Amino acid sequence: MARELMNHTGTWRRWQMLLLTMFCYLFFYTGRHNFGWAAHDLADTLHVSFTKIGWISFTMLAGYALGQLINGNLADRLSPKHMIAAGGLLSALMNILISFSDSFTTILILWGFNGYFQSMAWASGSRIIANWWREGNRGLAYGLYTMSAGLSSVITYLFSILLVTDNWRNVFRIPVLFLAVAVVIFFVFVRNAPEQDVQEKSAADKPGWKEAYAAALGNRQFLIVCLSLGFQSMARYALIFWLPLYFLGTADKSAPSSVWISILLPIGMAAGAISFGAISDLVFRSDRMLSICMGMLSCSGLSAVIYSMGFSSGVAIGVLVFCAGFFSYGPQANFWPLAPELLGQRFVGTGTGIMNMVAYIFAAAGEPLMGMLIDRSGNRSVIFLAVALITLLSAATILWALAAGRPKRKMLHAAF
Repeated sequence: MARELMNHTGTWRRWQMLLLTMFCYLFFYTGRHNFGWAAHDLADTLHVSFTKIGWISFTMLAGYALGQLINGNLADRLSPKHMIAAGGLLSALMNILISFSDSFTTILILWGFNGYFQSMAWASGSRIIANWWREGNRGLAYGLYTMSAGLSSVITYLFSILLVTDNWRNVFRIPVLFLAVAVVIFFVFVRNAPEQDVQEKSAADKPGWKEAYAAALGNRQFLIVCLSLGFQSMARYALIFWLPLYFLGTADKSAPSSVWISILLPIGMAAGAISFGAISDLVFRSDRMLSICMGMLSCSGLSAVIYSMGFSSGVAIGVLVFCAGFFSYGPQANFWPLAPELLGQRFVGTGTGIMNMVAYIFAAAGEPLMGMLIDRSGNRSVIFLAVALITLLSAATILWALAAGRPKRKMLHAAF
């Protein structure tokens, strides 16, 4: 009876820590996915091209990528909850400062710092989840955690649609107040690890930074997985950042019926995040790489169809936007468990940080490129053509990772 009670208490505690981490991250995107909604009016206010707006987005993503390289390793060595709380509050401050600025250079610099502060959360949250979910249903835990990020985009889109018709500055002021409150609640109630782990684990048990980086960078299959995630992230951010511009540029802001279609993208992303954990287990027998490949190929086909249709405000485009979100982001839930599976429990933070660093280097490179494509073509639909090609590259790369980790014969058997 005592053992059953302890098991029940332990199960409840790990669910409590997962839900607290999810709640906190639920508001993190209010501090970075809001930018796309301000892009149109910001370009007018600053009198700059969309290419320059893309460079502002680039600085945030570059700051995020650099931060992942540093903060992922720190999450293995320092307190994850302290890092998340500090990152959230500093990100809120950067957003508020931007809302009072009229200088391209100032916004460029502040948005870059914002990216670094935002990077303090994801790997740290993954570290907390890995500490509490060491066995059993880890895929479900990561799927739910990834879903919270998708729902964070929904919340950000909802706030932004309501605020952008009023004043672009409010997009940077009001939503991040919820982020500040969320991180304070998180900081008060979350615990980094079970008490017995804290008592048993000494500083000597923590991996040195050289050891951690060597383990990750010396794993060829892990690095190829990072490359595939990079292409996935580039496609995801092309949709997240530029889809608002696609709809805002074709709708009257006083009656933005078509603008509301855009919220189906993050809703689809959230649905995909929670679904792909089950898809990888039930359909692909826990083969996460084949599950990722299927998702990327599906997204590629859907994006090509949207591009061929051109703009539409009907039911068909809404369904396609939802599905594009589902398949562009859902596979990311299958990427994150690969860090502990390929590198081991000790290097979860470092591995997650390196994965996310590569993801955001690719996403950063894609932002000014997308802005340039839109400027030169004069066609906002080119977003979807680019996404179709990028997700195809992600699918090809994850198959390469699959081949790198298994004998060729076994890979072909799994595929068919």
